[in-house]
Order: sequence, then structure tokens, then C-alpha cells
Amino acid sequence: MGAINLDDIHKFFGEVHVIKGVDLEITEGEFVVFVGPSGCGKSTMLRLISGLEEATSGHVQIQGKDVTALGAAERGLAMVFQSYALYPHMTVRENMGFGLKIAGEGKSAQADAVQRAADILQLGPLLDRKPKELSGGQRQRVAIGRAIVREPAAFLFDEPLSNLDAALRVQMRIEIARLHRRLGKTMIYVTHDQVEAMTLADRIVVFDAGVIQQQGAPLDLYRRPSNLFVATFIGSPKMNILPCQPTDGGVRITDGTDIVRPGIQGEPRHFGIRPEHIRLVPPDEAILTGTVGVAEHLGGDSFIYVDIEGLDPVNVRVAGGAEITEDQTVGLAFDLADTHLFGADELRIEVA
Repeated sequence: MGAINLDDIHKFFGEVHVIKGVDLEITEGEFVVFVGPSGCGKSTMLRLISGLEEATSGHVQIQGKDVTALGAAERGLAMVFQSYALYPHMTVRENMGFGLKIAGEGKSAQADAVQRAADILQLGPLLDRKPKELSGGQRQRVAIGRAIVREPAAFLFDEPLSNLDAALRVQMRIEIARLHRRLGKTMIYVTHDQVEAMTLADRIVVFDAGVIQQQGAPLDLYRRPSNLFVATFIGSPKMNILPCQPTDGGVRITDGTDIVRPGIQGEPRHFGIRPEHIRLVPPDEAILTGTVGVAEHLGGDSFIYVDIEGLDPVNVRVAGGAEITEDQTVGLAFDLADTHLFGADELRIEVA
């Protein structure tokens, strides 16, 4: 059992209100990712769950038991940090089994638990090495193995891949996803990288300023962001947001372009369209027309930044090696079903 319930959690550091009334239910075996910008409260929330920080008010329940007053060692959780925190003078085997040794487990039980974790993480050939003989990815796997041997109710990951290079981050991301499928344990994972969130999570919880802005399945947040913050945070590259005004039949972008969008249930002030939902077309077929300011060719994708008078540059994602050059005049088109509208309060506006 690894269900975790948070009831009206508040956290103050002095007079600073960091966590502002968080309610959250995490079901057994779920992979939940806390995501948000630096300083949003996601790591503090993880530490409150783990017992490394004490909640100012509210209640934390694990497996149906109120653990709010219990310390970290009494909560039955295992945490993997950004820093590997391995003992340099110990072998991999000794590092992984150290927690069990401190807990008074017998040598046979320690050895069996370490071997099972090593088999899961493919660490068998490395058990007698010291941390200095390992790569960054191998060290992080040892840190995860140290958590596995404890057989916790849930795993807590605090930005565990931040110290790895890009290639290793992708590899470790895949390994963590496979580990979750294999173990079936509850996992809570903190990251500022929304690509990690989208690829790993059963459910994403988006934090900002100590408040949950939205939670749900990754594609639900991508397709139906509840507010402007979530719209621009989820998705890579981020959504283009153009200022607009309501008209009788739709909206008017501030460059003067009218877009017919009947059935709007509110007064939109922000018009959103993702770069991957825009097509480059001849100017006479376009909804918007502009001049290419910057063209970034990455091989599989190109990102074209189009300058339009009166607007911030509009980013267009083009698959393949687009033959686009700077100062070229291009037209932009898109399907209205792929657009998003937000009001002056930055909340999503629905369209009938």
C-alpha cells in the first residue's frame, strides 16, 4: 500500500507563506510528477511528505495513517536526491546495504536485498566498485538501488537527473519509467523539466507560488490548460500567446487580424496557439503574415520565429529540414480547434 493524502497543507518559513493550502490524493502505484518553476514550492512539498520538513498546519496521511507528527525515518518512504550522496569509501554493495545494516538487518537479508536491487538496476558487475569508479548515471542508479532495498511504501525523487548530461538524462528517464512498471510502487517525482514530467507521469501536478495550478494526465494538461500559466509552462517549445480583444464573431488580434470563432463563452484577452499547430503557407492563404526573424534548423525539426508588426515573434515548429531563410515573407495558418483563449483573469475560456 502506498496511497498518500495531503489535507490543507500550509508551510511558513518565518513570515513567508511557501505552501498555501495544498489538498492532494495520490493513489497506490501512481506515478505523480510535481512540476513548476524554481521557487514554486514543489521541492518543499516533497520534503513535507517525506518528513524532512514539518508542516505548519494540515495533515499528511500515508497508507491511511496520519503521519504528520512523525519524523522521516518513521514514514516508510525512500527518497532519491539530486546529489547521489554515496559514501566514497564504501563499495556499491556496501552503499546499497548500509541502510539495512543501520536498521539491524542480518547479513544474509542485506545480501539478498542488495542482489535483488542490483538485478533490477543491472548493477551486478559494479557491486565491488567504489563510487569514484562509476559514471554519473551509474552513481544515480546506486542511489536508486539504496532506496529499493528498503522496500518503501513509496519513492520520492527530488530532481534526480539534474546533474546528468542530456544523453544520460534521457537514458535514466527510460530506466525510471521501466522501474516503476516493474515495481508497481507509488512514486512522486519533482522536476522543473516539463519534458520529464510529460514522459514519466501518470498525473502531473503543476505548482506555482505554493498553489496547485492544475493537475491531470499529461495530455489533458497539454490539450486543455486551465490557465495561462499552465498553457505556457506545459509544452516544449511553449505556446505562443497573442493579445486580443473580443468581437461579435470571434476575436481580433492586436495587429488587426480578425479571427472568426463563434460560441466564445467569455471575453478573451489572450489568444494561444502552439508552435507545432501552425503551418507555413503562401501569404495569400494565411491567417497571419510576417517576416522570418530567426530560423533554427535542428535536423529533425526547425523553429521559425516570425516577426509580425505589433506582436511578439511567433514561433513555428516545422518538421524536417525546412528551406526557410531569414527576412523571408511567410504566411501562417492553423486550425481553430487547436487554439486556446484566456480572459483578463488568465483563466481558460471555453468555446461552444
